[in-house]
Amino acid sequence: MTNLKNLTSVLVANRGEIAVRVFRTARALGLATVAVHSDPDADALHVREADAAVRLPGAAPADTYLRGDLVIKAALAAGADAVHPGYGFLSENAGFAREVQAAGLTWIGPPPRAIEAMASKTRAKELMRAAGVPLLEPVDPHTATAADLPLLLKAAAGGGGRGMRVVRDLDALKEELEAASAEARSAFGDGEVFAEPYIERGRHVEVQILADSHGTVWALGTRDCSLQRRHQKVIEEAPAPGLPEALRASLAEAAVAAARAVSYQGAGTVEFLVTADGRPFFLEMNTRLQVEHPVTEAVFGLDLVALQLRIAEGAPLPLTPPRPTGHAVEARLYAEDPAQDWRPQTGTLHTLAVPGEVRVDTGFTDGDAVSIHYDPMLAKVIAHAPTRAEAVRALARALAGARIHGLTTNRELLVRSLRHPEFTAGRLDTGFYERHLPALTETAPDDRAPALCALAAALAEAARAQSAGARSSGGREAQGPPRQQHDARGLRPDPHPALPEDPAAGGRGGGGDASAPLADVPGRPDPAGVHGTGGQHAGARRVGPGCRGPVGVGPRPHRLDLRRRLHAGHATGRDEAG
Repeated sequence: MTNLKNLTSVLVANRGEIAVRVFRTARALGLATVAVHSDPDADALHVREADAAVRLPGAAPADTYLRGDLVIKAALAAGADAVHPGYGFLSENAGFAREVQAAGLTWIGPPPRAIEAMASKTRAKELMRAAGVPLLEPVDPHTATAADLPLLLKAAAGGGGRGMRVVRDLDALKEELEAASAEARSAFGDGEVFAEPYIERGRHVEVQILADSHGTVWALGTRDCSLQRRHQKVIEEAPAPGLPEALRASLAEAAVAAARAVSYQGAGTVEFLVTADGRPFFLEMNTRLQVEHPVTEAVFGLDLVALQLRIAEGAPLPLTPPRPTGHAVEARLYAEDPAQDWRPQTGTLHTLAVPGEVRVDTGFTDGDAVSIHYDPMLAKVIAHAPTRAEAVRALARALAGARIHGLTTNRELLVRSLRHPEFTAGRLDTGFYERHLPALTETAPDDRAPALCALAAALAEAARAQSAGARSSGGREAQGPPRQQHDARGLRPDPHPALPEDPAAGGRGGGGDASAPLADVPGRPDPAGVHGTGGQHAGARRVGPGCRGPVGVGPRPHRLDLRRRLHAGHATGRDEAG
């Protein structure tokens, strides 16, 4: 019988919603949790949720979350015995995985050799060809002819849409190849680019796999991720609608073959392009947990993070997975303006509350800042129901009723996409936004806007008066003692204790979500908290539709730091990795 490891504390080498997500499961399993954070993330939700937090000095990812040496030092200093990489950053870095293991820590992910085998898309395709997985034949971009068009240029390393170009004009091929190579080199440190036929109206379909160290490999159904902007996913669902059972079976078989070809362990995803006539072709294998994993969790009734942790401890999977039930759809809520070339938005998220029986995975709470340094995703909202139609309606309804203030978001685009006749009919392909973006982002007139803006201005004035009165009366009685921080010089009082923010007084605010409903009365109970369970957002206020000017919001609710101490003498469980 295999001796199982007994994990006690896990560090998440990431930030935002995925760090919060992993911490939630770790706590449920009785594990201590350790966060790492850059300077802009010092008060981020994932830091507040962790038992201990370790500073990574700096702001840019290259100086912080991509510094594997500092992350490992942080884990050792905080007493963690395992590292979960989340997704992005170092999650598919085989060298980092090896360094984690060399430091005596448990890596919550696949073996480094499996990561390495799939790191290069060109090398991965060679392995998949040997394993009998169907592939698109590559095209040499230097000898391509008009008959080869259209072509898709792709970076051999990395993903996320960077280094990708669709080429329809042979005269533009050389310029696009150079641009793709430069972008890939900047993003991944590797300028290798390859070309393959671009499939018009293809579908992005993927298979979630889970494998243990005892030879069991699960294929957990399909997901459709065809609705994408800039080759990045926006709406995902499970199972992929409208696929013949024979095709589902062949995709599962190919995914298991891919996993066995590299002796895979842990959670991973095998991605395919499915043509309009139903032919599947291998795209790539993601050797990590996917952003869209909650839809698979919903239909299979599983906690994939818990299974990752159990597999890392050496536990076997049951021989067969549970049977799927119902349908799940996920939408990614971004702080971005789809009508302005998907321009990212930064600033303060004053209010985020989503009603209904939906799951919300987020790395933000009311009053948090959305930084220029990181991806602008605010939340993932997931609906699960017995049928696809019910899940789609529930998700659209929850998003339409969400209270969002402080930043322009893609909320209206998501709602319109979910209610579009092509989407509701399950006619999905990667060209959806190319065809429909202008109509989906068209501003709808709202006769209520002048009255709502006037109401918002009146509420903002009341908030300023209330805040000024609180300050003049010395309203800091709820503050408590200064927080303690820890750095190389030892414990010291925090020179900037957490005061409730007054964005109106500071000139911040405005830029509200244009689709937000009527502004709330000060102190009115929030009909639904961010997790759809109801709650109170004291002082939270919104502008109405069309109000883009600088209107104020009420004070940010004071937050209490309830972290448990992990080590004697560390008053808040904070360390600094220098």
